[in-house]
Amino acid sequence: MEQFNVTGMSCAACQTRVEKAVSAVPGVKSCAVSLLTNSMGVEGDASAKAIIQAVEAAGYGASTKVTGRNSAGEKSGKQNAADSLKDTETPKMKKRLIASIILLIPLMYVSMGHMMWNWPLPPFLDGNHVAMGLYELLISALIMVINQKFFISGFKGLIHHSPNMDTLIALGATASFGYSVFALFAMTSAVLQADQAQISYYMDQFYFESAATILTLITVGKLLEAKSKGKTTNALKALMNLAPETAVLLVDGVEKTVPVEAVKVGDLFVVRPGDKIPVDGIVTEGQSAVNESALTGESIPVEKQTGDKISSATINTSGYMVCHATRVGEDTTLSEIIRMVSDAAATKAPIAKIADKVSGVFVPVVITIALVTFEAWLIAGQTLGYAIARAVSVLVISCPCALGLATPVAIMVGNGIGAKSGILFKTSASLEQASRIQIIALDKTGTITTGVMKVTDVVTAEGVNEAELVSAASSLEAKSEHPISKAIALYANQKGAATSETTDFEVVAGNGLKARINSETVFGGNAEYIVKVSGVDISPLKEKISELSAQGKTPVLFAKENKLLGIISVADTIKEDSPAAINQLKNMGLHVVMLTGDNETTARTIGAQAGVDEVIASVKPDGKEEVIRNLMKNGKVMMVGDGINDAPALTTADLGIAIGAGTDVAIDAADVVLMKNSLLDVAAAIRISRSTLRNIHENLFWAFFYNVIGIPLAAGCYVAAFGWSLNPMFGAAAMGLSSFCVVTNALRLNFVKPYDSSRDKSVKNPVKGNLINTEVVSGKATLEENSMKINVKGMMCGHCEMHVKKALEAIDGITSATASHESGTVTIETSKAVDEAAIKAAVEEAGYEYCGNC
Repeated sequence: MEQFNVTGMSCAACQTRVEKAVSAVPGVKSCAVSLLTNSMGVEGDASAKAIIQAVEAAGYGASTKVTGRNSAGEKSGKQNAADSLKDTETPKMKKRLIASIILLIPLMYVSMGHMMWNWPLPPFLDGNHVAMGLYELLISALIMVINQKFFISGFKGLIHHSPNMDTLIALGATASFGYSVFALFAMTSAVLQADQAQISYYMDQFYFESAATILTLITVGKLLEAKSKGKTTNALKALMNLAPETAVLLVDGVEKTVPVEAVKVGDLFVVRPGDKIPVDGIVTEGQSAVNESALTGESIPVEKQTGDKISSATINTSGYMVCHATRVGEDTTLSEIIRMVSDAAATKAPIAKIADKVSGVFVPVVITIALVTFEAWLIAGQTLGYAIARAVSVLVISCPCALGLATPVAIMVGNGIGAKSGILFKTSASLEQASRIQIIALDKTGTITTGVMKVTDVVTAEGVNEAELVSAASSLEAKSEHPISKAIALYANQKGAATSETTDFEVVAGNGLKARINSETVFGGNAEYIVKVSGVDISPLKEKISELSAQGKTPVLFAKENKLLGIISVADTIKEDSPAAINQLKNMGLHVVMLTGDNETTARTIGAQAGVDEVIASVKPDGKEEVIRNLMKNGKVMMVGDGINDAPALTTADLGIAIGAGTDVAIDAADVVLMKNSLLDVAAAIRISRSTLRNIHENLFWAFFYNVIGIPLAAGCYVAAFGWSLNPMFGAAAMGLSSFCVVTNALRLNFVKPYDSSRDKSVKNPVKGNLINTEVVSGKATLEENSMKINVKGMMCGHCEMHVKKALEAIDGITSATASHESGTVTIETSKAVDEAAIKAAVEEAGYEYCGNC
C-alpha cells in the first residue's frame, strides 16, 4: 500500500470526493481516505504522479508519504510520519478564533445588547440607524475576512462540483450577509423618506451578527474537534517517540556515539543499564533484563543472554550488553509496528460504507432542502428575511463531519488501545471482523502449549531416591541434542543435580541412550529398550508408565546395570494461561477448536486439559486449510497459529492471528499480530473489537439522529405544531458541537480494559457439538482402500512421530502418514502404488527400525 498526505479536506463529502477521483485512475485497485489523519492509502500499480494529479483535479492537494531516508539524507520515515500527524491547523484556528471573538463582542453589543435590552450606545451611533448598519457591516465583513478559509474552500468545492461542509457554511454566511446588505440599502431609502416604520422594520432584518457568529461558532466547534482528534492519534505518536536518537557503536574496541540512522546491519553496538536499545539485534556479550513493555505491553522484564534477540525501543534495565545489529531503520520491529498501526488508520472498516454512501450525496441534498425551505416559506406568506433565516439555519446545522468521523475516530482509538497491549490490527476491516467471530481454531504447538518439552513427573523405583535418578539421567542426557534430553538436562540443572562425566556414549536412534559412568553402564529410553538392553524388571512401574502415556506424556525409563532407577516423563506442556484464556473465549460465546498433528490419544488429553470444545487430531500441515474451510461452513472463523505451516490456514480463515510475533511468514499471512505469546491476547483482541464496533454504532446513531432531528427543526417543520424554530446562530453552535460529541464519544474507548473478563457479554453461538468429522478431515474416509499400516520401532515421543511422518511423506505417492509412538505403528495413505523398499529405507534413514506391515 502506498500512502499519501491529502490537504484541503474539511468533511466527509471531501473524503468521498477524493476517493472517487483516485479510484477512477487506471491501475488503482482500491483507495481509502482518512479524514481523521488527512491521509490516503492506495493499492494498485498506478503512478504516484497520476494519483496526485487526480486529487488536485478534484480540488485538493496531495503528496507522497516518505517512508525512509533518501540518498540526500532527508527526513527519516519516523520524522515524516510524525510530521503527517502534526496538527498545523489548530494554532491557525486559535488565532482566527481570538480575533473573531474580539470583533464579535462589540458587534453583539450593538446588534443584540442595544436592540434587545436597550444598552447605551456612543453618541455617533445613538439614533443613527444607518450608522449602526454600517458599523455592523464593517465588523462582520472583517470577521468574514479573518475566516476566509471557509469561503475559499466552500466555493472552490462548488466550482469543482464537489460541495462540502465549508460550502454549507459559506452559503449560509453569504446569504445572511447579502440579505443584510440589501436591508441596509433599503433602509437608506426609508431614511430619505423619513418612514420610521420602514426604518424599524429593516433594522430588524439585519443578520450581520448571524453571519459573524456562524463563522465564530463553527471555528469553536472545529477547534474542539481538532483537539479531540489529536488525542485519538496519541498512541501512534507515542510509538513514534519511542525510538532513541543515538546509538553507541563499538568500532575497533572504541565506543562511538552516532545518530541511530547511521547504524548498519552487522555493526556492534553497546547498551548500558537504563539505555534504550537503538535497533534490533542479537546479544553477543553480556546479559541483562530488558523491559519490552513498549512493544508487547508486558511489564515484567525479560532476561536476555548471549544469542537472544533484542528489539529497538525496549529498555535495558540492568546489565551491560554488546549486540550485533540485524535490522535497522525502517526494518526494525518498532518501525513495523508503526507501519501496521498507520496502515490500519489508512484503511476503512466495512461498516464505514454506510456513512460514505450518505456523505457522497449529503451536501447537495442539504442545499436542495435549504432552497425548498426558502421557497416554501415565501409561498406560505412569510417575509423574505424569515425565509432566508430558515434556509440559513438548514445550511449551518447540517453536519457531514459527524458522519465522516463516526467510524475512523473509533478505529484509530481502538487500534491505539491494541498497540499499547501488543495487539496489532493490520486493517480497519480486521478490527471490525474480530467482533463477528463465532468459531476459533487454535493450533496446538506453540499456541496452546509452550512448544518446548519439559519434565512433568519424576517417579523413582523402590530403594532409589530422586537425587540418584536425576543425577544419572542428567549425566546420560548431557551429550544428546534430542528435545527430551534437553528437557531432562535443564530440569537437572534447575535442581542442582550432580552431573558426572560419561564414556562410551552411544545413541540408539528412536530407542534411547547408554553410557558408562564410573565403570557402571547407565541406560535411558523407552520401556522396550530398557528391558532389552538391561534385563531389569519394570513391572512395578508398568501401571505408572501406562498412566503417563494416557496423559499424553512421554515416560523415559532409566536403569544402572541391572537396577531400575525410575521414570522421568516429559511433555510439551500447556501454557499456564491457556486454560483461563480458552475459558474466557467460551464464556464470550465462541466455539473453540484445537488443531494438531498429534495422535488421537495425546490430542484428546491436551484438549481436555486446555478446555477446548472440540479436538481435531492427526491433521497434516497442509490439511489445516481444509479444516478451516469446513469450519467456515458453520460460521465466521478465526485461526490462531504461530508457524510457517499455519500460513495457508491463517490466510483462508475469516480472520488470521499470528501469536507470539510468530514467524515472518505467519505475520505476513495474518490479519492481526500478537506481540506476546499468550492466548489471553486473543480474548483481549475480541474485547477491543467488540467495544470499538459498539462505539461506532453509537457514533453513527448520533450522527444520523442529529441530522434527522436537526434539519427539520432548522427548516421550521415544527413551527405549526409546537411553535419551535431555530436561530441560525444556535444551528451553527449545534453543528460544531455534533462533531465534537462524536469524537469525544470515541475517546471513551480509552477506558476499555482489554484483559477484564468481568464485563464480558456472551454472544449466543449457534454452534453445538463437534463441527468436523476427524476421519473426513484426515482423509481416511476417501482413501481407505489405499491405506496401509506398518510397524516402526524406536519412536518415543511426539518429535519422533513427526520425524517418521516427514520422512514417509517425502516419498512420492504417500499423501499422509500418521505415527503413534504408543502403539509403534504408522498409518500410511497413498494415491498410488508405493514400493515397500522405499518405505523401509525412509524409516531406517530417519533412525528407526522398520518391522513390516501389520
